[in-house]
Formats: sequence, structure tokens, C-alpha cells
Amino acid sequence: MTTSVPHLGKQLRPSGEHILASIDLGTNSLHMVIVRIDKSLPAFTIIAREKDTVRLGDCGPKGQLKPEVMDRAIATLKRFQELAKTFNVEQVVAVATSAVREAPNGRDFIKRVSDELDLEINLISGPEEARRIYLGVLSAMEFHDEPHVIIDIGGGSTELILGDGGEPKFLSSTKVGAVRLTQEYIKTDPISRTEFLFVQAYIRGMLERPVDELRLHLQPGKVPHLVGTSGTIETLAVMIAKEKLGTEPTPLAGYQITLNELHNIVSRLRKLSYQERLQIPGINDRRAEIILAGALILQEAMSLLEIESLTICERSLREGVIVDWMLTHGLIEDRLRYESSIRQRSILKIAQKYNVDLEHGERVAAFSLSLFDQTNGILHDYGSAERELLWAAAILHNCGLYISHSAHHKHSYYLIRNGELLGYTETEIDMIANLARYHRKSAPKKKHENYQNLSKKNRHIIDRLNPLMRLAVALDRRQIGAVAEVNCECDRDKKEFKLILKPVDPQDNCALELWSLDIKKDVFEQQYNLKLAAFLEP
Repeated sequence: MTTSVPHLGKQLRPSGEHILASIDLGTNSLHMVIVRIDKSLPAFTIIAREKDTVRLGDCGPKGQLKPEVMDRAIATLKRFQELAKTFNVEQVVAVATSAVREAPNGRDFIKRVSDELDLEINLISGPEEARRIYLGVLSAMEFHDEPHVIIDIGGGSTELILGDGGEPKFLSSTKVGAVRLTQEYIKTDPISRTEFLFVQAYIRGMLERPVDELRLHLQPGKVPHLVGTSGTIETLAVMIAKEKLGTEPTPLAGYQITLNELHNIVSRLRKLSYQERLQIPGINDRRAEIILAGALILQEAMSLLEIESLTICERSLREGVIVDWMLTHGLIEDRLRYESSIRQRSILKIAQKYNVDLEHGERVAAFSLSLFDQTNGILHDYGSAERELLWAAAILHNCGLYISHSAHHKHSYYLIRNGELLGYTETEIDMIANLARYHRKSAPKKKHENYQNLSKKNRHIIDRLNPLMRLAVALDRRQIGAVAEVNCECDRDKKEFKLILKPVDPQDNCALELWSLDIKKDVFEQQYNLKLAAFLEP
């Protein structure tokens, strides 16, 4: 039996153009871009932008999203949807980052958006956010195989990325952002000297480690180019340009600022009160609150990196979401073609990290997909997305052995859930972890917190796919590849389901595999209301 990465189903190959919307639910602002995708290039053109400073990061007690803030966010998302409809948008892809990711009620907010607006929000990890920022920048700039550091300063986190136009060399997300710092540490107005020095030292302390790790990926003596994205950096660039040139650069993309110019802006901002910052042309009330903290983050990052100048890029996460969608749907096959397999490579990297027996994992994955394909339209109606999650879980189902054999299925859940798999949303990672968690021992139970945290729809997917993987594990019980293939026969009238095994060695009776199937069949029988019987091929 041969094994392979999952067939993802029929890829979308449009004959014309696509109109797509991307929404970024950031800690400070909600952004939407609407783009026209021309598959013949392939490239996209931004045809509309919309933004609202909702300030999701303005949290209440214990980091909870405030009810009034969630109300504002939902009102903004509804307005975004209405605008998208006027452009005949075929799909809206929405991602949430730091504020929603960290809030204890973040998932409740996501569920509320789904229920009220029928809009699915994809929660993404910090490294995944960094990866998509990288894609967004690559859609706007040529790197010419030269090392580039990208810095994106958000409301709740700062991303540092290193790449040369190919696969990213380093991705990081640090919990230091303009809104977070302002709310937690800046209480005086204008900021006092003591508070200023504390915030500066805190930022440096938070950024030292990711900067040191980034440096390890640089060739000795090679000074990278620095690219800056985000509203904070763009605002600082406009301030510097107006002071220097008397006007705002048009376009802002490609404009360069120096560390010395940034020092001067920081020195000026620290002396101004909030009301005085409001008088600076081009700064609105919400930006005026957080601009000093954002400027300090950029100043300390540039100082630690020992890079004297920065180039502005106006594309970032929301454009990266568009590029990722194009990759997922097979529309990009040139210099970013490696990214189309990022999910599979990320799974295999985690497998390697936790010393997974990959030959066994691939056999279980192949059996899982074979059962999935043969029962499609008979026992379930799932497609390529669910198929790929099943493949990922099958590859990693035994990774918990890295910690201990005892309860290793529970360890597998933990390692996958916290493995920061690239290319996947937090929900998808949750589902992969849950599928792996239930490959042995008990079936999913509502009292299990990891299972209960899933939406009703996703719990149902786990319920339906989990029995298939349990059977797949049984089919490689000795972990020697004894079974060449398995064929399914289903008789709904008799409520019977047969598995016919073809052994690699005709003399092998596969007794242990048949015994294991008999032990594991109960979950399948309960879920599908069928009696299962397994036989060797006559």
C-alpha cells in the first residue's frame, strides 16, 4: 500500500475573476479590504478599503471583552458585510488576532458573530498571523533573494519576520502592542520620566529574545532590509514626512524613515499631553492615545536589530489572508508555490519534533483516507477540508508517546493543541487535536472540556470521523504494514458494514489486526448504527 499527503479534492480553477473580502479583527481596529483577483496573472487589485477603530483590546476585568465593545465590533462587521454585498463579494474571509485570542470570552464572541451575522471568524495563532503578514508584504514588494526583516506593530502584539522572498526563515509574535502598553503602563499625561523609562525597559526586555533568535537565522555580516507595516508605523512615517517635507508622501508605500528621525519623534511625543498630540495633523483621537507606545516599540526594535532605516509597506495581514486564500485554491503556482503545502509540511515538522513513527503514521493516515473516501456519500458527506484534518490527526495521533505511553492520547491532544501549526486556524488545530485525542480509549464525551469547547457543528464532525481513524489504527495494529489495503461494503437494509482486508503476505492471517478491529468497532457501530464485521480477502 502506498501513502501520500492528502488529496485535497478538486481545486478551484476559475475561468474569470473573483471578488473577495478580507477582514482583520485587530486589537485596535477592524479592517476590511475588498479585492478583485485576476487568476491569469495571478494577482489581486484592491478595490475598496474600510476601517473602524473598535478597540477590542479595551478589555474589562480578567481580560474579558467588554459587552459594549463586542456590540461595536458586531455593528462594524455588519456594516462591512453590507459594503461587501454592494461589490458582489463571493466570500468574506475574517481572521481574529491577539485581543480575541487572549480574551477568556473570545470564543463566545466568535460564536455570537456566527449566530447573528452568519460570518465565520478564524482565530489564528501569533506565528500564523506572522506568516500571513509575510505573505501580504510579499504581494507588494520584491525581495530579490535578499534578507528582509518585517515588523508589524499591532494593538496587542508585535510580529517580527525574517525572509528573503521564499519560505520564511523566522516567525515570531510577542505580546507587546501599542494598546496593551498604553492601558497597562501609561497612567500619566504627559508621560512621566519614571514611567517612560519603565515602558522603554519593558519593551526592550520583551523584544530581546525574539530579536536574538532572529539574528541566529542571519548570515554573518549580512545586514537585512527592514520593512514596517501597520497603522502605527504608517502614522509615524506621515508625521516624520510632514515635519521633513511639509507634506504627506503619496504613495506612502516605499517611503523610508531613519532611526534618528524616530528618536526625534519619540522625544517630541513624550513631552506632549493627549490633547496636544491631538493637534498633530493626521492623528485621530484613538491613534493619539497609543502613538507614543507604538513609537517606543519601533524605536527599541530598530535599536536592538541595529538597523538604521525602515521602508514602509502598506500591505499586511489582511492582504496576506487574500494571498493565503489564493494559495489554498490553487491560484498561485510561481514563487510562492512552496506555501501551498505549508500545512502538510507543518504537520510533518511537528511529527519529526516529537519523534513520531512516520511510517506507522502514514499507514494510519492512508487507511483513514481510504475509509473516508469509500464511505463518502454513504456514511458522511464531508469534503476536502475535513479529509485534510483527518489526515493531519492520523499522522500525529501517536505524538503523545514523546511524553509518556500512559494516556498518550491525552498527551497527543496537548502537543498538537500547543504546537502552533502553521497554515491552520485555531479551530482547525482544535479539531486535529480532538481527533487524535480519541484514537483510543473512550469516545468523545460532553464532560470532556477539550471536546465541549468545540462548536456543535465541529463536535459532530469529530463524532463522525473519529470512528474511521480508530479503525485505521486497528488496521496497523502490529505497526509492520501487514495489511495492503482494505475494502468496504455497506448494506443499509441489513444494517451491516464489512471490512475486507487484503494482507501483504498471503500466508499472514492478520489475527491481531482482526482482533483489534473487533475491540475498536463499538464506537463505529454506535455512531453509524451498523454492525461491523471484518474478514480477510477470500
